[in-house]
Amino acid sequence: MKIIVDAFGGDNAPLEIIKGCAEAVQELDVDIILTGKESTIRDTAAQNQISLDRMEIADCDEVITMHDAADSVVKVKKNSSMAVGFRLLKEGTGDAFISAGNSGALCVGATLLVKRIKGIKRPAFAPVIPTTTGNCMLIDGGANAECRPEMLRQFALMGSIYMEKVMHIENPRVGLANVGSEEHKGTDLYRETYALLKKSPVNFFGNIEGRDIPKGACDVVVCDGFTGNMILKTYEGVAAVLLAEIKNMFAGSAKGKLAAALLMKDLKSMKTRFDYNAVGGAPILGSAKPVFKAHGDSKARTIKNAIRLCKDYVNAKAIEEISASL
Repeated sequence: MKIIVDAFGGDNAPLEIIKGCAEAVQELDVDIILTGKESTIRDTAAQNQISLDRMEIADCDEVITMHDAADSVVKVKKNSSMAVGFRLLKEGTGDAFISAGNSGALCVGATLLVKRIKGIKRPAFAPVIPTTTGNCMLIDGGANAECRPEMLRQFALMGSIYMEKVMHIENPRVGLANVGSEEHKGTDLYRETYALLKKSPVNFFGNIEGRDIPKGACDVVVCDGFTGNMILKTYEGVAAVLLAEIKNMFAGSAKGKLAAALLMKDLKSMKTRFDYNAVGGAPILGSAKPVFKAHGDSKARTIKNAIRLCKDYVNAKAIEEISASL
């Protein structure tokens, strides 16, 4: 299997990207195509003694930054590492594409360059977030601020298939993010979506309130992209604040340090459970070929795990399953 990776996407590119790809080659038995400035990639690898074995380089001289407009991937920077990655994926040179770069540009590229699965109205950004019982998918996590009920129904179908085929959750429970659990709650969009999901071939849980998401009440949380992005960013912010407060509490006194020593194993276990690096990446579901967004602050382990997800996604034939479900 050959995975295309944007070597210049993300805050820690290209070093951590190259390191993650090298680890994936060794552990996952994949071939890699790195997109980006070839001289910089080779110099970085040489300076850090990283083998480029089983890695090709697609040379290009532009980078899409976090400040670039989302449509720059198709209009302004057609020779960027991200745009070249999309082009190679579309041509069939590789089996999947990963970038830790600009999320908006990645969604635009997946939609306009790679195109959608036939019948899918809009691709959706689908991050998998940790809960107390495992993981759940949030779909849409930010690609489509305005949605129609039929779009949310498709998000539910795609999310359910991904969680079953790739994350190996049997008969995943699908919940509709809302301001209350009752069927009549929410705007017209959510009431109409509720009615559609009751008749859809998914394990529909019903409405789910924001406070129940971290408890693992369902495996797929469906919402419009505006709501989903607010949930996602709030989730990340609260987790970061809580972890920082716990660290300060234990480091602030001799008593705290002693308690930390006694609880170190449990604290590390909790931190690992809520570490985004363990999942690696979020798929853009609905794209005609596998496209994954890795976290902007991705380290080597994150990239390696994103490549693992790509490999599982391709092997599970999830895109074919989504197409058949329509």
